Amino acid sequence: MANAIGAARGLAPVHLDQLYHLPNTDWEPRPGDEFIALHDQAIAGASWVMEGNYTRCLPQRLERATGFILLDTSTATSLVRYLRRCWFERNRIGGLDGGKDSVKWEMLHYIAATTRDNRKRYDEMFDGIKLPKIRLGSAREIGNFYRLQGLGR
Repeated sequence: MANAIGAARGLAPVHLDQLYHLPNTDWEPRPGDEFIALHDQAIAGASWVMEGNYTRCLPQRLERATGFILLDTSTATSLVRYLRRCWFERNRIGGLDGGKDSVKWEMLHYIAATTRDNRKRYDEMFDGIKLPKIRLGSAREIGNFYRLQGLGR
């Protein structure tokens, strides 16, 4: 979605997974301070579109953002999308340069347990955001958003 929004507005999307992980690795995280510096550099620009969560740096991102989209799909949908990315979308947009997407138990657990457990916190966070915002909770809602905004896939 970040790529589609970026293309529609003439902006290069920022994929937080690419900032958080070292390129040419099997999704090895960068040192935390290095990630935060890259994140803060990315949001220093006049205009940007960003994809990813990383709540530890969300406050400074929201200070500079002009809108917020929360993808809040079901756990089952998230698991299917993750598996599809790993098995069929090897060179996907937002993937790690030189990295390999493979199914990882750690990521399956994150989607199935951690994300599910964080939903209440995300709901509270979303309710407190004062920016123009939208929550998209299903593949149908996401598809409708693309269509209504004139976004390409």
